[in-house]
Amino acid sequence: METNLIVEGFKFMGLGMSTVILFLIILIFLMNAMSKILNKYFPEPQASLEPKVGSKPDNKKTIAAISAAVSHHRQG
Repeated sequence: METNLIVEGFKFMGLGMSTVILFLIILIFLMNAMSKILNKYFPEPQASLEPKVGSKPDNKKTIAAISAAVSHHRQG
């Protein structure tokens, strides 16, 4: 009688694991399809790699903030 219950337990375990694996596989395919559809109708904008002429970043405020933070950290 015990072996019959053990075999049934393994059957239910196999059925449950198969159901979960099947669900995950379907989920992966649906997410890939959704991604392709969204990228087709709503593509991400491409950033231009050419530098802008005449625009030089102003790093003086950033350098001052970093210097102040380092000196404050060293003092206390």
